[in-house]
Amino acid sequence: MTYQDTVNWMFSQLPMYQRQGKSAYKADLKNTLLLAEHLKNPQHQLKTIHVAGTNGKGSTSHMLASVLQEAGYRVGLFTSPHLKDFRERIRINGVVVSKTFVREFIKQNKAFLESQHLSFFEMTSGMAFAYFASEKVDIAVIEVGLGGRLDSTNIITPEVSVITNIGFDHTQFLGHTLEAIAFEKGGIIKPGVPVVIGETQNETKQVFQELAKKNHSDIYFADTLIHEVLPSDLKGSYQQKNIKTVLQALEVLKQKSYEISIEQIKKGLLQVVKNTGLQGRWQVLQEQPKIICDTAHNKEGLNYVVKQLAETSFNCLHIVFGVVNDKDLSSILDILPKKATYYFCKPDVPRGMDVNLLEAAFLAEGFQGTSYQGVNEALSAAKKQASEKDLIYVGGSTFVVAEII
Repeated sequence: MTYQDTVNWMFSQLPMYQRQGKSAYKADLKNTLLLAEHLKNPQHQLKTIHVAGTNGKGSTSHMLASVLQEAGYRVGLFTSPHLKDFRERIRINGVVVSKTFVREFIKQNKAFLESQHLSFFEMTSGMAFAYFASEKVDIAVIEVGLGGRLDSTNIITPEVSVITNIGFDHTQFLGHTLEAIAFEKGGIIKPGVPVVIGETQNETKQVFQELAKKNHSDIYFADTLIHEVLPSDLKGSYQQKNIKTVLQALEVLKQKSYEISIEQIKKGLLQVVKNTGLQGRWQVLQEQPKIICDTAHNKEGLNYVVKQLAETSFNCLHIVFGVVNDKDLSSILDILPKKATYYFCKPDVPRGMDVNLLEAAFLAEGFQGTSYQGVNEALSAAKKQASEKDLIYVGGSTFVVAEII
């Protein structure tokens, strides 16, 4: 199989949560452990940092990787989802995994993968661990796919566990209260391994403290310990919280004899995009009219985006917007700006929400806008309508952003 054949097989053979939704979610680690054993447990050869959280875990993972690269370490980075190419998920020092490795990994393990009915993410996690072990990385930053306790990445014993924050997303799997969701994400806390919590929240603080106590893990609440925020090339104002989380996690690593200077931290935070290839975080695509995209897709994430939009100067606001079909629209309709023209669209994935349903829900709440067949068609319409001093915002889903980057 060619690389493209291989990736197509991975997408079609095996459930992929990002594309299909709930049917792809598996609620145990049995298959993950079977695959790890089949691969001779490559995760045991790795030093890792494990990053969970409702929002900010991707940015936080990329910032940590960037700083560690600047400090001279060979750094693996495993994140999800990808925007354009599957290989974005698995990188070393910013360079994506080779097509050859992806092809050979599937070719060598295809019989096992098929016989065990492994999910897309179970297989991809195994591939990442195998790649990082074969390439002998110094440390790998591993972003949780969904939740924590039962996530396919949760077979590592990291140097430090990081949980950015807790919000309402994927409630059909993780629970309907912040406490329940915190318990699931807190499942990455391991015996004797320090844990950094990005944001202190009344509903979740005790959950994390109890899990840390049970595991004899030192716990650090970054927002109460870090008072100075360093600048970053990731420009969303919401990154301030992620930067504090990163700085506290780096402090823990330094206590474990990792050599990281303040100069390396400053440079790493300023060169995240260059070092890691991160895209879609308050990313300015053009000026006149200014077009900004962001992958925020839940209430908490979109709340930060709306605040940032309020701090940005423009004449008129145009919003190109699409979501996935398991999105609870009622949770986001009350925070999105009504003083804007909306261009509704359906992202091109099986679980994209039907654009007519999306439009009807918005119009019923007093929003103004029109629906379009696809994301690029919606963006083209917005560009035609917008004057040079207007702002076009593109978002609502990672998959909307993926189509225009």
